[in-house]
Amino acid sequence: MVILLQPVTFNSDVNVTPKRKPSPVLVPAIDLTDPDAKTHIVKACEEFGFFKVVDHGVRPDLLTQLEEEASKFFALSQSLKEKAGPPDPFGYGSKRIGSSGDMGWIEYILLNANHHLSFTKTTAVFQQAPVIFREAVEDYMEQMKGMASKVLEMVEEELSIEPKEKLSKLVKVKESDSCLRMNHYPEKEETLDKEEIGFGEHTDPQLVSVLRSNDTEGLQICLKDGSWVSVPPDHSSFFVSVGDTLQVMTNGRFKSVKHRVLTNTKMSRISMIYFAGPPLTEKIAPLTCLVPKKDDWLYKELTWSQYKSYCYKTKLGDYRLGLFEK
Repeated sequence: MVILLQPVTFNSDVNVTPKRKPSPVLVPAIDLTDPDAKTHIVKACEEFGFFKVVDHGVRPDLLTQLEEEASKFFALSQSLKEKAGPPDPFGYGSKRIGSSGDMGWIEYILLNANHHLSFTKTTAVFQQAPVIFREAVEDYMEQMKGMASKVLEMVEEELSIEPKEKLSKLVKVKESDSCLRMNHYPEKEETLDKEEIGFGEHTDPQLVSVLRSNDTEGLQICLKDGSWVSVPPDHSSFFVSVGDTLQVMTNGRFKSVKHRVLTNTKMSRISMIYFAGPPLTEKIAPLTCLVPKKDDWLYKELTWSQYKSYCYKTKLGDYRLGLFEK
């Protein structure tokens, strides 16, 4: 099964002007229960760094409930929401993305997924919402951890990675530095002739990201040839993206996918992204089972903490993997 992506062109920071109609681009939609799923996943990670997950086993009622509760949070008065901000990086943020000057037509909450750790701003978010919101978030995080782990297990099996669970264990352990981001791209009062930046182009620094959104369009990914394609929304499915860390660990065999969100609609968009990250102390380098000779490594070794700290100091569109390159 494949999904058809609509090609677009992007000529400036704030507008999109289609000039041509390239050939359609097909990205796999993968059923994780398919015996050949691991083969399809690896192929998609090599070709696109991106694929769709269908028949995933996550309860539809949980997806509906979390989206409804997130919508209620974003519908609160600005003064109440700002009690959970500014982000540090956790908590509530609006328009400003990070600390390096990136802006977007967006408001968001970022929550840590380490239940054994306490963060003031994460607690502040839940103080502005009913208990059911926190319960739904925690349930959803567990489901997303399971999906990310399953995807990485399939990669391990297909690539014969040793030791077993080398990748998936990084997400399963309690020290895993994972987080959940909920983005709200508000509806506009007027329709603009030019599309506006919701979230600027970037790659995700973690191992993999698992995204779900409502049925409002806006997500686009960049292909190997530099062209951008729109990803049709599907509220019942998930999209998995390869992150920088997995690119390094596969020595560039997998590519972290550059993506962005554009807004030009009277319909609001809500998305939820689970970023599956390794423990802060984990050393990130090409896997020796894939690249035995260090002379063949494209990247040097860094800890996840070092790379994460570096990423927070950069702009969204910066090429951050240069820090790893030998």
